[in-house]
Amino acid sequence: MDSRRVAVLDHRTVTLIDPAAAVFSAFDLGPSRGDGVFETMLVRSGVALKPEAHLDRLARSAALMGVPSPRRADWARLVEVLTAEHGGGEAALKLLLTRGIERVSEYTAVGTLSPLSPEVLDQRRRGISVVALTLGLPADLRATSPWLLGGVKYLSYAVNMAAQRHARALGADDALFLSLDGQLLEGPTSTLVWARDRILHTPPVETGILPGTTQALLFAGAGTAGLGTAVSPGGLADLHAADAVWLVSSVRGAAAVTRLDGVPRGDAGLTPLIQQLTGISP
Repeated sequence: MDSRRVAVLDHRTVTLIDPAAAVFSAFDLGPSRGDGVFETMLVRSGVALKPEAHLDRLARSAALMGVPSPRRADWARLVEVLTAEHGGGEAALKLLLTRGIERVSEYTAVGTLSPLSPEVLDQRRRGISVVALTLGLPADLRATSPWLLGGVKYLSYAVNMAAQRHARALGADDALFLSLDGQLLEGPTSTLVWARDRILHTPPVETGILPGTTQALLFAGAGTAGLGTAVSPGGLADLHAADAVWLVSSVRGAAAVTRLDGVPRGDAGLTPLIQQLTGISP
């Protein structure tokens, strides 16, 4: 039995459809040009995690791209309908918004629910090996070039997926992007966090990285665990000198980096605490 679910949001009405049915027109600007935005949240025990933060970021991304969007309440209803379909275990709930069919429709809004792969759950438990790859852009370029869509979760993730495939070809689990001038950025589907002397660091969003919802939740609760927080530019040397490094995301959670560019590294025993603060423990 197919445990995946698909729902379409049209004129404030949410309709569940056959997961194998066609959803997008061949003329839709989403699949044809990657012109749209998306969000992905984790569903655990029938509960969607951080839905408000994801809806906030979806609205921000849509506004920055100038993509018309359904009402927030309608998106919330879509999340509610898909969450109610959750049959157990853990699942990824994805919201997709495209610019629709040119001169025909304002937008296309779709939601999907699919179980997590064993690989994602395993990486959360055991940690990940990571290689650093250049993004090919100076760290300050996207802040002054809005057409590069810095900080926008847009549909076209071809470069991100290619980076992950390249990392796997090199024998690693994931990648970490660096700017052309060597500054730390983010993972293809994650936010970078590192710890040094009980202070958690993350790169500045002014570099054009996506503001992380899981990183924000982690930093909001860090003080309760006696951890400080800082937004810090850095380079690979900072990660090699760190007590611990994680790639954090809404679905995988906080995955400890156990090897960086082939160099083994530890986590100072901090990963269970970090995973607890993100609300996503193995």
